[in-house]
Amino acid sequence: MTEKMCRNDVQVTERESCYRGFYRLDRVHLRHRQFAGGMGPQLSRELFVRHDAVCVLPYDPQRDTVVLIEQFRIGALDKSENPWLLELVAGLIDKDEQPEEVARREAVEEAGLELGALWPVTAYYPSPGGSDERVHLFVGRCDSSSAAGIHGLAEEGEDIRVHVWPLEDALQAVKDGLIDNAASIIALQWLALNRAEVRGLWG
Repeated sequence: MTEKMCRNDVQVTERESCYRGFYRLDRVHLRHRQFAGGMGPQLSRELFVRHDAVCVLPYDPQRDTVVLIEQFRIGALDKSENPWLLELVAGLIDKDEQPEEVARREAVEEAGLELGALWPVTAYYPSPGGSDERVHLFVGRCDSSSAAGIHGLAEEGEDIRVHVWPLEDALQAVKDGLIDNAASIIALQWLALNRAEVRGLWG
């Protein structure tokens, strides 16, 4: 059986603070055990230190519709003709909160939605080569009949438009590349695979 690596197989020799703001940037000097055996050479890696995030896909099992939000994203400005992205409701865990609490709070702030049951999908690292952020992903039961309008916190500069789409249309948007961010793709594809079970329990 192949030996499994663990945190104890990494030796951090120094950790420098390069930037401190809302986010952090550290430079970590380390060595780690190699698959062939023994410790590898000294490495230097920049690490973007972020709060963990929560993303939730509001889903109406009665109508088989999903609620997506649209907002400007600076990360898409240089590489996309349209830097307004279709996304999930999302927020950062920046207080003493559980992921489920963040999902419910952000659904109200960003989409004007009260969520019912929450279905945990997964937790994952979106960019572990340079960031320690971990994303907690949910599908949340909702009534999409009155979902509409512009939402977000003015003091945070949020300007968020709500869309209600049939699930099939959202899945086609993934295929067409219109929805091109990881959390949305993962959640929508998960729901496509598990739709019958979700509707059976929530319907």
